Amino acid sequence: MEKSGLIVVNKPEGVTSHTAVAKIRRLFGVEKAGHTGTLDPLASGVLPVLIGRAVKAAEFLTESDKRYRAELTLGVTTDTEDVTGTVLSRSDAVPDEAAVQAVLSRFRGEIRQIPPMYSAIKVGGRKLLDLARRGETVERESRAVTVYRLEAEKIDDRTYALDAVVSKGTYIRTLCADIGRALGCGGTMSRLVRTEACGFSLSDAATPDELAEMTEDERLSRVIPTEALFPDAQKLSPDPFFVRLLRNGLRVETRKLGLSGAPVGARFRLYDGDAFFALAEVREPDEEKDETLPALTPLRQFDL
Repeated sequence: MEKSGLIVVNKPEGVTSHTAVAKIRRLFGVEKAGHTGTLDPLASGVLPVLIGRAVKAAEFLTESDKRYRAELTLGVTTDTEDVTGTVLSRSDAVPDEAAVQAVLSRFRGEIRQIPPMYSAIKVGGRKLLDLARRGETVERESRAVTVYRLEAEKIDDRTYALDAVVSKGTYIRTLCADIGRALGCGGTMSRLVRTEACGFSLSDAATPDELAEMTEDERLSRVIPTEALFPDAQKLSPDPFFVRLLRNGLRVETRKLGLSGAPVGARFRLYDGDAFFALAEVREPDEEKDETLPALTPLRQFDL
């Protein structure tokens, strides 16, 4: 049976996420592999990679918060909002550290960001990145994101190290650009390391080259089982009759499973004996099916 699970990869700078995933696919000899959130080539750090049937878990992991260590260079702006782009402006009027620290409070909590043109977001069915490469600019709607933590440490008069914990969909380079704009001198991201994602940190990660140097047994020991990706979901081993129903995607009333007290939204890891096979959630009664009681509903099956 094909190996399934998650490998915590430390993506090197200068490598695309796609290239890193392709190398993991070859190393583990699997047909399917995917990551849970792109890192630009400039960036390095934690890139959780799902292999085998575990790729079905991606939708449940991409919602997680992420932590980054970034470098903000003040006094310069670029079209990509990082140092890989074309310089648009330069300024020597860089504020002092006190001003930088003071402005950070405006970027903590829920904020709105306009996604950069150099991004994979689609507008009208077209990727902004493709439009930007053709020199086109289109209107983008701002999006609400949350910055849970934002601290800055001065490196030199123009450069600050940022420590940021952010919600899904937050662009750190846009955060850098917006901070620079608020300071009146402009800013761009000069370095980025993702230090935490999906509950994993750099200490859990290995680079593709490090994985390649391991023995097969050592590599396999790095694979985190699929069921371990849902630590907050309770384990449930239904009777064989209900296992068959749930495997077929059918909803089962919670009272029949001994889960009458389970609240709507509670999630469960389903096992057939000792074998994990699905993630399920308690849902409200389906009036169209004449249901009157909450039912356990399969969300995704991982052994098919």
